[in-house]
Amino acid sequence: MLGPAIRKWMSHREPSWDLYRSFRACLEHRSLSGAARALGLTQPTLARHIDELEASLGRRLFSRSPAGLLPTDEARARAPYAETIAATAAALLRAAGDDPARLGGTVRISASEVIGVERLPPVLSALRRRHRSLVLELAVSNEVDDLLRRDADIAVRMTRPTQSVLVARRVRPVELGLFAHEDYLARRGMPGSLADLAAFDTIGFDRETPALRAFVERFPVFRRESFAFRSDNQLAHLALLRAGFGIGVAQVPIAEREPQLVRVLPDAFAVQLETWIVMHEDLRSTPRCRAVFDALVEAFE
Repeated sequence: MLGPAIRKWMSHREPSWDLYRSFRACLEHRSLSGAARALGLTQPTLARHIDELEASLGRRLFSRSPAGLLPTDEARARAPYAETIAATAAALLRAAGDDPARLGGTVRISASEVIGVERLPPVLSALRRRHRSLVLELAVSNEVDDLLRRDADIAVRMTRPTQSVLVARRVRPVELGLFAHEDYLARRGMPGSLADLAAFDTIGFDRETPALRAFVERFPVFRRESFAFRSDNQLAHLALLRAGFGIGVAQVPIAEREPQLVRVLPDAFAVQLETWIVMHEDLRSTPRCRAVFDALVEAFE
């Protein structure tokens, strides 16, 4: 531990970014040894970083225990700031690789699981063939990445962006429909109405969100307890449809690529999902980001 005089002197200094990097690693791994391995540092170096950061902030960040490092309330309160610093550093690295003459550099894209796995691969492949110096990163998650914090450069979103500093282009909505494998329908028959779905094996969500509650209010037949299979992973839904498990919701452009998937009750169930291509306004004049943004808009139109 540092002496009181040194601690007081350091409390007036601006903490180095390296200290926040070590702090973030300790939050993630909950041990000095695990964090040190992840960062390629020695354990004493990492311990010194945490001591220095605690001294600079004048706050205790971790308690040592046999189970590892236990973050204090102060550490948890500062965790979002460390994430912001990490995202900004990653954005700086991507910007450093920019080559305006050849559209070089890295662009990080955020998209949902289904969009990232089922819709984007041909778009990204075409971009790479067109711009050989372009490096593409894809963050696949149903969580909405923060473009203001630069978690990603560009995002494909199914909700309208609200921040005024974002450049957003609304593209053609994605239609959702009910589908089932032809083998399943051959065994069980075709439902005649949404109410008939209660007698079929349906695929649906596990945890309810505000958006899903609104969906269930519109279509009461899709209550959680009615599903024969529950998962919040949309790729799992597609896999179960392809395996002939039952009837579920899928994006129409994806399901219609496979002749074995048959649309069910198209007149009774057709939902239009708003789709937006979004990036921070500071990136609109960056050639690599503009090229990717325009390619995504073209693909989704």
